[in-house]
Amino acid sequence: MTETIKKHARVDVADVLRGFAVLAIILLHSIEHFNFYSFPDTAGQSDWLNFTDKAIWNGLFFAFGGKAYAIFAMLFGFSFFIQHDNQRMRGKDFRLRFCWRLLILFIIGNIDACFFTGEILVMYALIGFVLVLTCKLPTKWIIALSAACLLQPVCIYQIIRALISPEYTIATINSGPFWAETFWVQTEGSFLETVRVNLWEGQLASLAWAWEHGRIFQTAGLFMAGMLIGRAGWFNREHLGAWGRALAIATLCYFPLSGLDNLAPDYIDNPNIKTPLHILLSSLANLSFMLMLTSGIIFGYYRTQRFSRLLTALIPYGKMSMTNYVTQGIIGSAIYYHWGFYTRLGITGSLLVGIAIFIVQYIFCRFWTGRHSHGPLEYIWKRATWIG
Repeated sequence: MTETIKKHARVDVADVLRGFAVLAIILLHSIEHFNFYSFPDTAGQSDWLNFTDKAIWNGLFFAFGGKAYAIFAMLFGFSFFIQHDNQRMRGKDFRLRFCWRLLILFIIGNIDACFFTGEILVMYALIGFVLVLTCKLPTKWIIALSAACLLQPVCIYQIIRALISPEYTIATINSGPFWAETFWVQTEGSFLETVRVNLWEGQLASLAWAWEHGRIFQTAGLFMAGMLIGRAGWFNREHLGAWGRALAIATLCYFPLSGLDNLAPDYIDNPNIKTPLHILLSSLANLSFMLMLTSGIIFGYYRTQRFSRLLTALIPYGKMSMTNYVTQGIIGSAIYYHWGFYTRLGITGSLLVGIAIFIVQYIFCRFWTGRHSHGPLEYIWKRATWIG
């Protein structure tokens, strides 16, 4: 008589959220030209095209900027919980295996970085060790640690120091030369030069940007928050009430946080207070908006039949989130960088390119998931995780 293998069932709404997050990331990256901020002269453009360019840029960044990545980070922690708990139910400890899994992710991230300067998988691989260190802690401890990270402790320290000592100056990373090198290679470099620069200067610039904009602590906090969501089973239908409370609290927090973030620069002259305060407020405002989006998607998936059918269509795309994330960087850099087609498009045209990339990827995802249980990169990552 064979023993039944205990494991968590796949949570479809998590795949919906992954699909939504990666779609939003693709659209943002496309209008940014995949971190290559070089656009054609708009002086001769028609007024309506100038209007759509501005509306698309402001609208997409308002809706998704800082929020799509936050959803992605939260789901990374949730996935860790599922894998860790599946092994726990079999009497095994997943922590050491997950460290190996993070090393594989680091390699995949550097392959992605050969093409795209702003990839995040390397950062995830480095910060992911926080999950290994905290997964055995009591829930109340993880809540406290997650909250501490999300509250941007470095920014709070800088604000307090600047208030106490007027001569205090924020320590900054001189990442300007790194960004200059990446911009040069995007504008003039060959493919091999792009790879060389992206793997060193590009990664240093990206990590420095993440540190200076509060993404390091925010990502660690969201990893732990995702793990807590897994522990509590919040993605299951019976916990809709918890998301209702999260939606109410996030809505109440978002507007004052966003308002203070917009108003503070008019009343604060000291840049050593203004800069960390902006990072703190904008980070918390984005977190609140992300919870509003997440709650809305979960309610739409479980409660609204028509909206549920639309969201369910994102499941194949979400199941292949890593494959889609990595390939969009390869495709995007080939379209916009000098080593590729060096396409010069305005923001409106770039959005259409992003939509086209999504459609092509989505068609492939529907085809692939109809025949395989994992996407190509997801399968490689899984097999490499359990090698030996």
